[in-house]
Amino acid sequence: MQEVIKVSMSTLNKMKSHYAQGQQVPPPGAAFHVKIGGTIITGYNSGKVMFQGTNIGSELSKWSDQQPSATKKDFPKAVNNSLPAGFDTWSVIGSDEVGTGSYFGPLTVASVFVAKENLATVRKLGIQDSKKLTDPEIVKMAKQLIQFLPYHVVNIMPAKYNEMLTKYNQGQLKALCHNLALTQVLQKIKPIKPDAILIDQFVAPSTYYRYLKGQQIVRENVYFQTKGEQAHLAVAAASVIARYISLEAMDDLTASAGITLPIGAGNAVDQIAAKLIRQGKPLGDFAKLHFANTQKAQAIADQD
Repeated sequence: MQEVIKVSMSTLNKMKSHYAQGQQVPPPGAAFHVKIGGTIITGYNSGKVMFQGTNIGSELSKWSDQQPSATKKDFPKAVNNSLPAGFDTWSVIGSDEVGTGSYFGPLTVASVFVAKENLATVRKLGIQDSKKLTDPEIVKMAKQLIQFLPYHVVNIMPAKYNEMLTKYNQGQLKALCHNLALTQVLQKIKPIKPDAILIDQFVAPSTYYRYLKGQQIVRENVYFQTKGEQAHLAVAAASVIARYISLEAMDDLTASAGITLPIGAGNAVDQIAAKLIRQGKPLGDFAKLHFANTQKAQAIADQD
């Protein structure tokens, strides 16, 4: 398995420092080269970092959220502000995911069709700044959106997520979920065809399609864009609905755990995970086990 990400120079230096212990002689043009468990990580002076191994998800997840916006040099056309003129007025299926950077909770992908005649209605809901909405606002807005927009959600709960990560890395799993959600929405709106499909970009398009090798892939009029919610309301709507479903799932998991499960992957997460371990509860039912938080939580639990 291999994945390449592009990071800023400051992040590259952070990675070099983070992996200082156990570094090996780097190949030409590389800033560092290290093997962590079964994962080989090579950081190049260009800012590209290569992850290789049979299960790269744990290390990749530490840095995937720190990738800078891609440039035209890095990715094909139709990425990064190169969408066709007037794209925001088109009838589009948008696709977005939440939960990839949070230790507790599911991976949730939503695809939503916003026809041009519905753009004004969606805009009036105040959805443009979907990332800034509070949880109550998300719930209220999502309940309105699902009343009139065709959509499909793929919600992978932690137990299933951990099982699937024995076969796929996180990037592959996200690609599979996006492709499935898009397929379902296209089925729901037949015989109507969208003017385009916009996926909130998380890897290079070539990598996305490589991840889907062997699948029936949605390819027609597909575009990729970082911060896709700013490019079309369909992606913003997908973000809101995905967050709504994820919040509901987190409520269920919190009830099952008997303790509030925090969002993210910081120290508070380690402490709660350690508490679950001490209580003898199966951590894999609540958390994405490939995160480094698992080892940190176990170390905390062992100390008590």
